[in-house]
Amino acid sequence: MREPSTPNSGRLRHIRAQRRRWLAAGLVLTGGVGLALPAPAASKRRPVPAAESTQEGATAKPADDCAAAVSRRVQGHYEGVRDLTARFTQVSQVVSLGTEAAVPGAPSSGEVSFAKPGKMRWSYEQPEPSLVVTDGEELWIYDPAEKEAQRLRSGQGFLSGAALQFLLGHGEMTRDFRVKALSCAQEEAQLRLVPRRAAAYEKLEIRVDPTSGEVKETAVFDLIGNVTRVAFQDVRTNTGVVDDLFQFTPPAGVRVVEVPTAEP
Repeated sequence: MREPSTPNSGRLRHIRAQRRRWLAAGLVLTGGVGLALPAPAASKRRPVPAAESTQEGATAKPADDCAAAVSRRVQGHYEGVRDLTARFTQVSQVVSLGTEAAVPGAPSSGEVSFAKPGKMRWSYEQPEPSLVVTDGEELWIYDPAEKEAQRLRSGQGFLSGAALQFLLGHGEMTRDFRVKALSCAQEEAQLRLVPRRAAAYEKLEIRVDPTSGEVKETAVFDLIGNVTRVAFQDVRTNTGVVDDLFQFTPPAGVRVVEVPTAEP
């Protein structure tokens, strides 16, 4: 039975629908998740060099050199990780109809788990419970409050964009992105990654420890100006995350919506 209509019921449905859109937008962050995987403890560290020679033999500019060096660190870190679990905080800035500025929404938080190849689970706890999970074959977005689960194929549409290749274990940062250093201090570097192929987002920005290559925060800028930022805390790697964590069966009474996706 449907809830009786109240003056606030339309607004509530709008908020929940908007939240589901934010969850879908967060799927693009799977590229960010891959980038955020830190290195095993045994990995070696070395300072970011001031300048290096390019392939053509010319001396690289400091910003170009920083981008190349940090990209190598992040790539090396990611390749050393089989699975990851972390706490996360997500903030989405959404462009409202008829405006140009993105308006910050309420922060979301929870726990994320990731395993190669192509498995992830975003378990949102605040402000409302919800779930995004994929076993590498199909992806579910589950909204308990609405008793609705959306299903789509992970290998189709925007999920096959360049960013997802890091999640799937096939990504190479400098191959898939044009990388630019926005800042490069000893404590932190900020990189901008623009996909070399058409994607469902305009660019990524990541905050990185330039010595270790560990990514502290990711931001995804979509094609209409929305921005989704995710910061990671309490990262744990190579703990042997079980496959069952990435399986989802809709509970009884939950409406399943099949989401059509474009062919890549």
